Amino acid sequence: MVQRFCKDTAGRVSMVKKRTIVLTGVSRGLGRAMAEEFARLGHKVVGCARSREGVERLKATLGAPHDFEVVDVADEAQVARWARHVLQRHKAPDLLLNNAAVINGRARLWEVSSEEFGKVVDVNVKGVFHVLRHFVPAMVERGEGVIVNFSSGWGRTTDAEVAPYCATKFAIEGLTQALAQELPAGMAAIPLNPGIIDTDMLRSCFGNSAALYPSPEKWARRAVPFLLELNGRDNGKSLTVPGA
Repeated sequence: MVQRFCKDTAGRVSMVKKRTIVLTGVSRGLGRAMAEEFARLGHKVVGCARSREGVERLKATLGAPHDFEVVDVADEAQVARWARHVLQRHKAPDLLLNNAAVINGRARLWEVSSEEFGKVVDVNVKGVFHVLRHFVPAMVERGEGVIVNFSSGWGRTTDAEVAPYCATKFAIEGLTQALAQELPAGMAAIPLNPGIIDTDMLRSCFGNSAALYPSPEKWARRAVPFLLELNGRDNGKSLTVPGA
């Protein structure tokens, strides 16, 4: 077991077990904020995103032993190559976070193009499946690990003009709870509502009023310790980040 000392947000010194975190959608918003907070707390972050510029910025900011690659989770071949690289160079993740997602432009359902609907499904549902398909077998073989698939408040309730996004997040809730029934004892799969955070995605829906909500960085300081506490007893539970 690898341990190190670190300071928490109150300045207290604590000893932590260093974990390997696999995280999608690391280039901006919640993903980037989580990557930086996990790293600050002494954990190794292995992540991916579609934005080459965003990935390069994160590499420059965090450096080794963290590892970031340009991957489109909607492309299974890319995910398969990335997973092979991660599992050969690192290990099966202790915590697998499916965070990458996109939202449709606000419109009534019948006004959404089939291309846009397909893009939302490809990233938000098929992308999660691709990551699970290529990482979960190694976690099952090891017999431990926690999988968190990011849902949404719009995965449990609905709103007008975001039907494609709502559909995908409701799908994540069902997919994750079914997965939870298939995992061996001691592992966990959890659909997580992160809450309402001032991200580019929220601004696409709420406009400037998104500024009324916490920044990703402020949110991550609360969310990351919560994520690190999840374990097998949480398997199958639909959870929400406390205070969100």
